[in-house]
Amino acid sequence: MSDASYLRIHRLNKDFDGVAAVDDVTVDIQKGEIFALLGSSGCGKSTLLRMLAGFETPSSGSIDLGGIEISKMPPYERPINMMFQSYALFPHMTVWENIAFGLKRQKLDKQKITEQVERMLGLVQLKPYAKRKPHQLSGGQQQRVALARSLALEPRLLLLDEPLGALDRKLREQTQFELKNIIKKVGVTCVMVTHDQEEAMTMADRIAIMSSGSFKQVGTPQEIYETPNCRFVADFIGNVNLFQGTLAEDEPDHCVIETPQGKLYVGHGISGSLGMALSVALRPENIELLREAPAERSYNCVEGKIAESAYFGASSSYRVLLDSGLQLQVTVPSTERHSDMLERGASVYAVWRDTSLMVLTQ
Repeated sequence: MSDASYLRIHRLNKDFDGVAAVDDVTVDIQKGEIFALLGSSGCGKSTLLRMLAGFETPSSGSIDLGGIEISKMPPYERPINMMFQSYALFPHMTVWENIAFGLKRQKLDKQKITEQVERMLGLVQLKPYAKRKPHQLSGGQQQRVALARSLALEPRLLLLDEPLGALDRKLREQTQFELKNIIKKVGVTCVMVTHDQEEAMTMADRIAIMSSGSFKQVGTPQEIYETPNCRFVADFIGNVNLFQGTLAEDEPDHCVIETPQGKLYVGHGISGSLGMALSVALRPENIELLREAPAERSYNCVEGKIAESAYFGASSSYRVLLDSGLQLQVTVPSTERHSDMLERGASVYAVWRDTSLMVLTQ
């Protein structure tokens, strides 16, 4: 079996009382990859993770890990470890004892256990805290203890269930990079569940967007964000403006979409049928706001008034109300200190490049 299919999930299904929680999921995950399942509550991502762990039995389909079919194996026979959101550390044990727990249950000799625990403590940079109890640690430190305990048994697959969900925002952002670096250093294959888009974009090599038990799109963070394959993915990842229109012109190097907001010129063709209905997505950061109308611009330019504004330091966010009633979200970087905000009610022109538009046919 090649590295490209180290973990192979094929046509996996799970029904609860006739309702599909996981619906015909197929994906290949390569060795050493961090793969994120991203979706809102109830989309099926946790059920899929529990089937990988062995806590749920598939209704149909197969799970192949390193050439071995594991879907019918009990959890304790699978070369898999799972780290839960709550960390599930033993409060009466020290950090050292928590990491050693699984190794002792495997009845390894004392020297081997000591060597492995010390190696894990070094990996997660917690050697000075080895004798402390969990309640004497910060949330981020507890998270690293739980990770060290999961990695101590050298699993072939590491499962992470909302790994940073218990941390506050600032600590979560810092820990994302730490966690990714540790996993990459060990080289373990990892599948993580999260509802946090930033967490998935920061940590994962590839992301699967889930909805109603199935995968809507699988790709790198850049692919998911910049080339979504449908309206659901475009709307789910980040902020986006969606225009509804019909295809008016379609050539190999461009197409024109007629919308209630005006004509949109897209810098590539789509091989569609003239008159077909479609959506066009535009990210807020790809829009420029002008106080004066641009000269000789008939495409990709709309006029409106500032309805709302907010200052975030590195950027300012605006909502521009168009005559059609559509509100355009716009993010403008703060290129200068004390740069002036556009006042509410001000007339502005929103413009963007033809390469910034994403045509969605479904």
